[in-house]
Amino acid sequence: MTRKAIVLLSGGLDSTTVLAIAKDQGFEPYALSFRYGQRHEIELAAAQRVAEAAGVERHVVCDIDLRVFGGSALTADVAVPKHDSADEIGDDEIPITYVPARNTVFLSFALAYAEVVGATDIFIGVNALDYSGYPDCRPEFIQAYERMANLATRAGVEGNELKIHTPLIDLTKAQTVELGTRLGVDYSLTSSCYDPDDQGRPCGHCDSCLLRLKGFAEAGLSDPLEYQDAPA
Repeated sequence: MTRKAIVLLSGGLDSTTVLAIAKDQGFEPYALSFRYGQRHEIELAAAQRVAEAAGVERHVVCDIDLRVFGGSALTADVAVPKHDSADEIGDDEIPITYVPARNTVFLSFALAYAEVVGATDIFIGVNALDYSGYPDCRPEFIQAYERMANLATRAGVEGNELKIHTPLIDLTKAQTVELGTRLGVDYSLTSSCYDPDDQGRPCGHCDSCLLRLKGFAEAGLSDPLEYQDAPA
């Protein structure tokens, strides 16, 4: 019998690659996205495109308004930092684009979704190498959360151990792009930018854009997205 898996799907490069990995490993994916008060809904449109292209069994979009707390350039009226190159991205402090406790919140919803559909596997596209310093993308966080999940759910208590899969956690962005390309991912469907324009074109200078562009360049591939102003 095919095993079910919940895949956290933002519509970005990483989560789209993770969805392809889950399918390649033989899982029946159930996608989960969030309308959490982010600056734009372009990523949700991308998630819908990706889910449809992948033929997921069910794609749920949950509404959570994290704007009531603010504290992030993605959920408050705070400017998104821009740079001219990925080398300018600092790694010594947590950036203002970090959304407080976002992955903790998202994984909690994924646990509930998993229990309802009978899944014991959750996939999330966190990465501890080419990332912007987010504390909830670290292996230690995932390991601790998985232990908690198996204490906090009926499935875990009844012996149906829940596993959180992080297939990208030790990969560079270039390795992620290479892997996704081998799996046939259509990256033109995705959206990674923190601050796209009304047409959905990525800015080319936020941390997310720069790391994405660096990944494609190091993989020797061209990013299929049309940028407002991609750095040289």
